[in-house]
Amino acid sequence: MAAIITDQLRILNAKDFVASIASTSNSFYSFVGLPNPTDVDTSWDSSPPDPRDNFDEENNYWDTMIALKKIDAEDVKQVIRKITWQSGITYDMYRADVKATSPSQPSNAITLYEANYYVMNSDYRVYICLQNGSNPENPSGRASLDEPTFTDLEPREAGTSGDGYVWKYLYTIKPGDIVKFDSTNFMPVPKNWTTTTESNISAVRNNADTSGQLKIVKITNRGVGLGTANRIYTQVPIQGDGNGAECTIAINNNSNVESVTISRGGSGYTFGTVDLVAGNVPTGTTAPVFDVIIPPQGGHGADIYRELGARNALIYSRIENDTENPDFITGNEIARVGLVQNPKAYNTSSNLLLDKAAATYALKLTGAGYSSATFTADAFITQTVGLGSTAVGRVVSYDQTTGVLKYWQDRSTAGFNTDGSKNTTPEYGFRMNRFTPNITDGGSFNIIGGSATLAIQTSFTGVSTEINSRTYYLGQSFTEGAAQPEVEKYTGNIIYVDNRPSITRSSSQKEDIKIILQF
Repeated sequence: MAAIITDQLRILNAKDFVASIASTSNSFYSFVGLPNPTDVDTSWDSSPPDPRDNFDEENNYWDTMIALKKIDAEDVKQVIRKITWQSGITYDMYRADVKATSPSQPSNAITLYEANYYVMNSDYRVYICLQNGSNPENPSGRASLDEPTFTDLEPREAGTSGDGYVWKYLYTIKPGDIVKFDSTNFMPVPKNWTTTTESNISAVRNNADTSGQLKIVKITNRGVGLGTANRIYTQVPIQGDGNGAECTIAINNNSNVESVTISRGGSGYTFGTVDLVAGNVPTGTTAPVFDVIIPPQGGHGADIYRELGARNALIYSRIENDTENPDFITGNEIARVGLVQNPKAYNTSSNLLLDKAAATYALKLTGAGYSSATFTADAFITQTVGLGSTAVGRVVSYDQTTGVLKYWQDRSTAGFNTDGSKNTTPEYGFRMNRFTPNITDGGSFNIIGGSATLAIQTSFTGVSTEINSRTYYLGQSFTEGAAQPEVEKYTGNIIYVDNRPSITRSSSQKEDIKIILQF
């Protein structure tokens, strides 16, 4: 039994995903993580491994997560393939019947959405190509020479070169959307196209007219011996399942068809043919042949998601260094980005709602030399929490000003290898002990692994500290010198993961993360 998943389902999924981010019942976050990729795989930076999609690996993503940034409704849009207008390029034209036995020309695409039938100009205006200069002499079309720049509601030629192109203006990408959603291979479409009251969009949409007027008839054969030369035939009807469409046919001095244009668009067509007999056009010794181009449902511009194939979504997230919420570390690497749906706030059953959230554990340290102490990034640290019990972690970052040490713990800190197998000679046994101010007999507040002997500052509780009359925000809430992640690990759904060559974050840099989900 033959079946397909249609592109319209993919478009629907992309649209529903965009809507789900705006829903108050959902909470989406981008995240960064994996501060030690070359410890996991020495070839990581030259050839990052493909992420694995299983529950065990999902736990690993949580273990190595550093921080999360909330995705809001204005941070996501449906996107389409980016096709930039260039002079001298032959573009495809819109056709409703593209398929393997009748591919789009000149690209030979066997589906409409793989064809190059729309463009973005140098002013970020988007146009659909209704006619690419194709005729019997140039069946695949001709090179485009005139850049479309107009914002007229009706289709027309772009210039005076005579390249034969007819363009239909659809929309202009806003400056803010260029920053967020323009990428190397994709460009955005406006939100809420079918419902928005924004004047420049509603004008294009309303001009489409739900009747879906015909706009283009293409000549595939000019015919021979069509009666009197240099004659124009008007009100030639277009027959089909619609009503009211008419065209004008011009006969040249060779007594064959010079041009054909739609004079009345009519309505309701899903197929059509030019009726030469009813239009009193001579059929000659060889009758001309025309191809009536059927517009999309509702007409061009009625629904650009269907018309342009908006089956992908782009999520934008900017990672900035914030002195009031320093969740995103500096001085160490990140090598993984991802997207998680509905993570819970720490120790609750409610969705996380913070704008930024730390995924690491942290300690507030004190002791002689804490302001000059160093902790090597990714190095192991330990604390004896009780007789025969040792907590093991790995350094994410250390702030010499505030004495805050961020760390993470995964299976490697509990005596296991990164693949989950047991280490044959675990130094501290097979147990994940948390660093804590609540030590038992034989325990110590001291943290071993840095360049000085420092201890957990058990007298400190809060989210900020004052040093030399200046307030420093720590990003996490500390109790007796220890802070938990702000997100409940292993909750929600990690729906996207991208392993990247590592970058070292500095205090002066920002990262723009653009995640493209292809449905």
